[in-house]
Amino acid sequence: MIHILTPDVYNRIAAGEVVDRPYSVVKELVENAIDAGATEIKIEIEGGGKKRIRITDNGCGIGKEDLKPAFLPHATSKLETAEDLMSVATLGFRGEAIASIASVSKMEIVSKTAAGEAWSLASEGGKMGEVTPAAGAGGTCVTVDDLFFNTPARLKFLKSDAQEEGDVTGMVSRFILSRPEISFTYLINGKVRYRSFGDGLKSAVAVVYGADVLDKCFEINADKHGIVLHGFLGNRNFYKPNRSYQSLFVNGRYVVNQTVALAVANAYKNYLMTRQYPFYILFLELPSEIVDVNVHPNKADVRFADNRIVYGSVYSVVSAVLDGSSGALEYVVPGAEAKNALTEPPRAEVKSTFSAGVPAQGRAKSVSAAPVSASAPRMSYAEAKKELQFDISPIGKTSVISHREQSPAVLEVRAPQTGETDYFEENRRQLLEQGRPKQEKIDPASLAFKGELFRTYLIYEAGDEAYLVDQHAAHERILYDRLRAKCESRAALSQPMLLPFILHTNGQEFAFLLKNLAILRSFGFEIEDFGDSFKISAVPVDLFGMDLDGFFGEVLSSMDTLRAIKLPDLLRDRLATMACKAAVKGGERLTEAEVRKLLEEMDGDMGIKCPHGRPACVRIRKSELEKLFKRIV
Repeated sequence: MIHILTPDVYNRIAAGEVVDRPYSVVKELVENAIDAGATEIKIEIEGGGKKRIRITDNGCGIGKEDLKPAFLPHATSKLETAEDLMSVATLGFRGEAIASIASVSKMEIVSKTAAGEAWSLASEGGKMGEVTPAAGAGGTCVTVDDLFFNTPARLKFLKSDAQEEGDVTGMVSRFILSRPEISFTYLINGKVRYRSFGDGLKSAVAVVYGADVLDKCFEINADKHGIVLHGFLGNRNFYKPNRSYQSLFVNGRYVVNQTVALAVANAYKNYLMTRQYPFYILFLELPSEIVDVNVHPNKADVRFADNRIVYGSVYSVVSAVLDGSSGALEYVVPGAEAKNALTEPPRAEVKSTFSAGVPAQGRAKSVSAAPVSASAPRMSYAEAKKELQFDISPIGKTSVISHREQSPAVLEVRAPQTGETDYFEENRRQLLEQGRPKQEKIDPASLAFKGELFRTYLIYEAGDEAYLVDQHAAHERILYDRLRAKCESRAALSQPMLLPFILHTNGQEFAFLLKNLAILRSFGFEIEDFGDSFKISAVPVDLFGMDLDGFFGEVLSSMDTLRAIKLPDLLRDRLATMACKAAVKGGERLTEAEVRKLLEEMDGDMGIKCPHGRPACVRIRKSELEKLFKRIV
């Protein structure tokens, strides 16, 4: 039997598409404030946004007669006909946000237009009250309390307050960057986290990331095939441990788009190592008729009429700037840091010319080898579409780009990986195997030391067997086991630092580390939150002298991978690294006492391996040697 769902049911179902977490509530309400022409927006959250979200703006306001219709599904002032979808110029347009949020919360809107009085309307779980007079300045104040109070199943799957707060902070930072002409104030549990003043993009970047970031970036402004690309690109030596520092705005809307992400990642590919990600704040502006914003209810992505043009335009601009080619002079906004970077010689393996967005790796058969000139005539988007005939087709985790007309070459371009090779997998496997009983254990007293080879391999004899011990691998394993035992017994001692180390983080990184503070402290770190950063006052004694920037970069790189590295495993891997550095090296001559001490600490275990999986000892039987010398067959 088919049932017609009642409004309270289908509104909750629809809410799941638009409102899944507190950050999405903030996103929808701030977009409404921006569309209302606000120049000042105040964002307040409590309890990670689960307890309260309040957005206050000085926009045009909502009239008394429009308050009740605003709570209805598919009610919007931004569209009238289906044709309007082809030229959407506002951030919101679907008319679903208010109804969806109201259906899963206790919501109140207080609003005043310039010519009218202030009015209020409250809703609980989608059930509206009456419009009543209120006190308020010009604009709108929306308060959302007890999010998902009537959908406990949804509430149960929300993250911790700190993690939800981190995601809201990440979204707010994108609004500050995307609308630098608007003054934003963002408060968390009554404390100011961000305050911008609406005085330009550089000021907004400084508010979110700190003023020193600007010195590490190129400021670009390029017009390519009718597509305008401007913003900031991190230089070749400026990278981050995860993708949370990447912001793309298409016609003013923050999106995560794979076409642009692929173009930027491929441009940086020859400059960054695995687990290093470019920093960028990019604005892409192109005709609204070739951008489809109606892809998903949460408006988190857009669809381009032709991905090839967008890919080629973005790739050619970014690669030219990074390569230091002549074309970069056309794209980079003059500045001291940009000039210094541009005077560096380009990479030897990459030509300083490009051809219609073809990646550098296969330019021998590119469309044109002529250098790019600042005076070269520009092609429009339509002309570029005819000129650039590329197919981009996914093959597993890569994409193949082929030129259909002029070039028979097929170029393989690696896509950004969401789950890169885990460098700690081998160590993790070894750690899992550590519970196995030791093998080939013999009485050390039965071993006679016979000398050494190449100042690296110690030779022992026992009966008709010989043992070759790699002094570095054996010592490394002994040190590693000692360090690990201290950590697992929680006996790790801390070494105070002369000056505390301040670790700067963004919202998502802050929440991630806050969740793992207990683990870090159990290993000997003295770490505490320090505003929106962390202060490290002491490190484990056994890890003193470690590169804290590199270590926490590795920790934070696990934040957004498909198979995140567990922090205890990462710390144990760092122990392995420290043991490797502290162990006696191959090529060092050991004294007789040191040889004896090493054998004692091996405790007769001739089957040990170094923490990276290499064998520390090899056994050779007398019969094997005699076969080599043809004494026996």
